[in-house]
Amino acid sequence: MSTLEKRIPVPPFTEETAKQKIQMAEDAWNSKDPERVSKAYTPDSEWRNRDKFINGRDEIVRFLTEKWKKEIDYKLRKEYWAHTNDRIAVRFEYEYRDASGQWWRAYGNENWEFDENGLMKKRFASINDLPILESDRKL
Repeated sequence: MSTLEKRIPVPPFTEETAKQKIQMAEDAWNSKDPERVSKAYTPDSEWRNRDKFINGRDEIVRFLTEKWKKEIDYKLRKEYWAHTNDRIAVRFEYEYRDASGQWWRAYGNENWEFDENGLMKKRFASINDLPILESDRKL
């Protein structure tokens, strides 16, 4: 793997570097750029996102492209939960509206596992959606 594929910070994580990794992920996802997001994952990364199982960067790009076509005005916040040497757990919430104009807030938890180069090799997300009024938006 080239140094271009290294994502600082790398394991083993401290609380500080875990929080840096979380902020980097939040920033990337809020860019709504599937290619940018995919570069933080190993080429053979494994995901579970709700009821979908996604493998590899190409599938990540396809999944996120479709996601952000449907989730209009998407805005995400991630929060540190816990970490070990090569794993990070986060809580998150995001808001978006669908094509009909209905606003949603999604809540969930993610468990991440990283390789030695700081690329995420596993991402398991549990997510619940709640319809909200536009006046109830927080993000």
